[in-house]
Amino acid sequence: MYIIEMRNITKEFPGIIANDDITLQLKKGEIHALLGENGAGKSTLMSVLFGLYTPEIGDIYKNEEKIKITGPNDATKYGIGMVHQHFKLVHNFTVLENIVLGVETTKYGTLRMDDARARVVELSERYGLAVDPDAYITDITVGMQQRVEILKMLYRENEILIFDEPTAVLTPQEIDELMNIMKGLIAEGKSILFITHKLDEIKRVADRCTVLRRGKYVGTVDVAPTEVEVLSEMMVGRKVSAMVEKPELQSGEIVMEVKNLTVRSKIHHKTVVNNVSFNVRAGEIVCVAGIDGNGQSELVYALTGIAPADSGAIELNGESITNMPIRKRNESGISHIPEDRHRHGLVLDYNLAYNLILQKYFTPRFQQGGFLRNNEIYKYSDGLIEQFDIRSGEGSHTPTRSMSGGNQQKAIIARELDKQPKLLVAVQPTRGLDVGAIEYIHGQIIKARTDGAGVLLVSLELDEVMNVSDRIIVMYEGEIVADVDPKQTTFAELGLYMSGAKRDEVTA
Repeated sequence: MYIIEMRNITKEFPGIIANDDITLQLKKGEIHALLGENGAGKSTLMSVLFGLYTPEIGDIYKNEEKIKITGPNDATKYGIGMVHQHFKLVHNFTVLENIVLGVETTKYGTLRMDDARARVVELSERYGLAVDPDAYITDITVGMQQRVEILKMLYRENEILIFDEPTAVLTPQEIDELMNIMKGLIAEGKSILFITHKLDEIKRVADRCTVLRRGKYVGTVDVAPTEVEVLSEMMVGRKVSAMVEKPELQSGEIVMEVKNLTVRSKIHHKTVVNNVSFNVRAGEIVCVAGIDGNGQSELVYALTGIAPADSGAIELNGESITNMPIRKRNESGISHIPEDRHRHGLVLDYNLAYNLILQKYFTPRFQQGGFLRNNEIYKYSDGLIEQFDIRSGEGSHTPTRSMSGGNQQKAIIARELDKQPKLLVAVQPTRGLDVGAIEYIHGQIIKARTDGAGVLLVSLELDEVMNVSDRIIVMYEGEIVADVDPKQTTFAELGLYMSGAKRDEVTA
């Protein structure tokens, strides 16, 4: 018997069939993985189940009884909860306010938060999801926001749990904890639908796996006897290489020099980047590794101009850019693939073409006499869409908000790499992407390196750190505690540096 059955679901958007006659069956007490490329229709299918979208064709059954879900409140009524890939949080509310939003406890018309606070604290301790209930969402890291989303679902005591790319922003240790949490939830009688691109995670926790490709159903397999290579080929329709191939390092002159950089948090007024010095050379990939929340985000904000540094100096090709505005930094040769593509990478209500010219719209090529030259803009955009394989239902006219997360990421990468930068700052560039897209993006980063750009890669993925980088610097509590060669270190040693258990004497 299936606790949830989605039969013959078809969901269309302008120019694209996102779900084409898909049937998905979830058994009670199982972890069922949903696998597919970016844009395959996984999140759309789960959004139908959660009531965010209404399908043109198809029905949903719970315990073999047909149910109608017209919105998230209906989904909650039927015990369905969802942790979204792009978080559904109110940024100027606190963590606690976000968790209880929609299921508030009131007395005589007044909010009663004491019981809610106690329950949230209990849940966070029980599941190892430490959060500050009084912190505002706008002030916490992406990893912390993920924890809030999970706590929202646990707070509502849902029995059918949808996890949409839940590990995309978590560290290896946090992923291990989440896997254990998921197994614990199953032991308590819950059922889980688990969207992920990470095949090793499917092998670790999933019982069965359904594969989608370009909106169509490919098949459902038992995970234990199925090889990873088979799942990968089902997903992308071809064999994919997990190895990152790159030419031997041919580093040149120093592109960026960071000297004694210190950044204080504007919220807590604590030093979050403490006297950091390092450099990046032309033709070199330097990776900043570390557990999320150890100053990497603030370091990138200072380098790219999103936030000011408190002291120290930043030089690009020997010229000081410490106090230079963002546009000037861009024009000087910095490209930035941001950590949060929605907050710092895209204007979601603009179409794809306008997002691709965000940093060039004022140049003579794209404007004349203060008026945009739309013919030139769309011609340029069409070229990038083809070159970088950005999949969008209406081409250059596609509303960016309607695109899959992976294709939004490809749009940012296309825009930033087309500038042929001297320095590429790439923060979590493959977050939430499938193996095919990861292979492609790693290839693009290595091409930028081969073309002579210096690359500063910030990543929480240790496989990515070890395979892509030429040099690794590790940040712990705002300081650089190691500067190592990936060929001369191990995952275990990196873990010790990241946890603060070991410090390189050279950096001390």
